[in-house]
Amino acid sequence: MKIKWLGHACFLITSEKGTRIVTDPFDSKVGYVLPELTADIVTVSHGHHDHNNVGAVKGDFLLLDKAGDFSHKGVDTKGVQVFHDEEGGSRRGKNIIFKLTVDGVRVCHCGDLGHVLSDEQLKKIGEVDVLLLPVGGVYTVDAEKAFEVKKQFKPILTIPMHFKTDALTFSLDGVQSFLDIAGEGKVCKEQEVEVTRDKLQELAGILVLDYK
Repeated sequence: MKIKWLGHACFLITSEKGTRIVTDPFDSKVGYVLPELTADIVTVSHGHHDHNNVGAVKGDFLLLDKAGDFSHKGVDTKGVQVFHDEEGGSRRGKNIIFKLTVDGVRVCHCGDLGHVLSDEQLKKIGEVDVLLLPVGGVYTVDAEKAFEVKKQFKPILTIPMHFKTDALTFSLDGVQSFLDIAGEGKVCKEQEVEVTRDKLQELAGILVLDYK
């Protein structure tokens, strides 16, 4: 599969057979420019404007915006409800973590996760190969807690998201704080990475994609 970062928490994931998954499409207020997108599956972790601009995506797609188990066009998806804050959702509401199994690789998109996970939540989600993890704090886990979440999941590859860049219009922490805590990480000049079951170990670690 190919994983392409479109900025913020939005990725285009394309399977070997051409199934297209768009995660958390944002609106123009965010600052990034969303390209023209056509999808087979769209996941929305929660109902905030920087994650739920479904109208920007074309195609007869399956919209996943709730917890549960789903299967569509060769992609198995598990949605697990968590929270947007550390107070059980009382401040910012609920959030859904989606684990997508694409070409035999388990990709976990955390949305706007606001807390370290419980044992029960981890068990529901299960094992993860690729972790798409918010690291910018303010509205999600900060760098320190993001690193705790990474340690909980033990993914082979972690791709940070939802952090401050030159394009983003609101204040978040940059990705460097997370990389400093983790003590590792490769900043890539590419927007896209190809991930296969056989290639996973070659990609092990933290990879920061470029949204441009």
